[in-house]
Amino acid sequence: MKKFCTHEKRCKRIQSSRHDNKPFFRYIDGATGYFSMDIIYLHGLKIECVIGVWEWERRTRQTVMLDLDMAADIKRAAQTDNINDTLSYKDVAKRLIDYVGKSEFQLVETLAEKVAELVRREFKVSWVRVRVNKKGAIRGAADVGVEIERSDA
Repeated sequence: MKKFCTHEKRCKRIQSSRHDNKPFFRYIDGATGYFSMDIIYLHGLKIECVIGVWEWERRTRQTVMLDLDMAADIKRAAQTDNINDTLSYKDVAKRLIDYVGKSEFQLVETLAEKVAELVRREFKVSWVRVRVNKKGAIRGAADVGVEIERSDA
């Protein structure tokens, strides 16, 4: 099993829970007892794009909101204080604004999958959680969308 940390032989996967009680997995370093996955996040990124199944949805651009959590080892960047030693959320945001802004998917599921693929491939991220929010899609609902996690494991 591929792990997110750099000490693959001494880390083990454990289940934890987030603030909203949804389960997720982290890796704990068997030697130190500390969690070994750092997360760089980008939340609330609003992008206008063509998305939807119905003809009336495809006639105009709609705003989707993306939340991303990305596994990254930030130890070196913390030590060097150098932007080149970390995952640049600015670069991720610029790339997603360009990609999603030009996209014309029908389903938010497809958009989420393609965003996860792009982030993992272009930014060498081993694990990513992508949430696509399409506010206003359902009358009476505060927001709707999908959330996916993808990893090397």
